[in-house]
Amino acid sequence: MQALQGKTKGKVERFNHYLKNSFIVPLNTDLRAHNLELDIEIANAKVGQWLQRVAHQRIHGTTLEKPADRLAKEVKSLLPLPARVCQSIPQTNTLNIPIVPPLESVSLQHSISVYEALLGGEHVIA
Repeated sequence: MQALQGKTKGKVERFNHYLKNSFIVPLNTDLRAHNLELDIEIANAKVGQWLQRVAHQRIHGTTLEKPADRLAKEVKSLLPLPARVCQSIPQTNTLNIPIVPPLESVSLQHSISVYEALLGGEHVIA
């Protein structure tokens, strides 16, 4: 994937800045005033309200329309999802899984007597 140029990256990054400054920071400030911390559950519960009241009501820089108004127009042109999104896979009662025999293993560990012999006699383990 090719890295984006600074001039084109801004359009994508701008939303993150907008989200942080108009949703996360004010919400976090309100929560701290009540000795609460922002977490994922609270953010998920509040984001829908913020979208309707704030984000969808602003005038969009490119379309020069409110996103809520634009969506209301476009909904009329949207098609319903197809009844079947993907082809169904036929169900069978048997699975054809090849049986692979276990590999023969060779132990790389020797008995304790081999190690004791290498150490020059018996070795006491504390």
